[in-house]
Amino acid sequence: MEFLELKDFLDIKVAQYNRPDFISNDPICIPHRFSKKQDIEIAAFFAAILAWGQRKTIINKCTDLFNRMDNDPYHFMLQHSDEDLKGLLGFKHRTFNDTDLLYFVSFFKHHYSLSDSLETAFLPEYFEDQLNFTAENALNHFRLYFFSLPDSPRRTVKHISSPLQKSTCKRLNMFLRWMVRKDNNGVDFGVWNSIKAADLICPCDVHVDRVARRLEMITRKQTDWRTAVELTEELRRFDPADPVKYDFALFGLGVEEKF
Repeated sequence: MEFLELKDFLDIKVAQYNRPDFISNDPICIPHRFSKKQDIEIAAFFAAILAWGQRKTIINKCTDLFNRMDNDPYHFMLQHSDEDLKGLLGFKHRTFNDTDLLYFVSFFKHHYSLSDSLETAFLPEYFEDQLNFTAENALNHFRLYFFSLPDSPRRTVKHISSPLQKSTCKRLNMFLRWMVRKDNNGVDFGVWNSIKAADLICPCDVHVDRVARRLEMITRKQTDWRTAVELTEELRRFDPADPVKYDFALFGLGVEEKF
């Protein structure tokens, strides 16, 4: 397709999928069950990190997880007792188990004792002026910070990716999209203000990757961090201020339309 033809096509698909109808069958429905900012952050983070496999299974697993926290995750993170933690034992989704979960809870308790938002976990001090901010630096910083507690289990490191491992960081980029993007469509939350939508990287899962390659938006042979960056640079040609809105189009085309 020519540039304008492709832009018009993708804009139509963004409008088709960036709407409340999208929520019920997607893991983003989990944070939409909450209204408090910190509950939304925690629910969105788990929903993103556990987002592999069938979407129905992901939603069911997240539902089970937050039922174990009495559907009050922020309060649980800060005020849980040892007895409360026993209620998390036995939780499992794919390779994520209760050992990983207990460390995640430790991290959230630590972080929320220092800050009232998870956004600051992606913003080391030298990013505060925004002049040096990049998604790559933020994700690399976050992984180091996340595993900075002395009791971090070796097995858990595989669940938090970063560009340093050449990962696409699909789950974390999706989480950032949910937290940062602002519009009036009711899907993404836009509860963070320091990170700009223009700086986000498109979540590059197998569906997005396949569709983008078919549309000749990716030339890199392997799928890694540089692939996600290449795709995002292409999307910035269509909308420099909000390139990751096209995640709706590419994902919808791949999952709903088998494009």
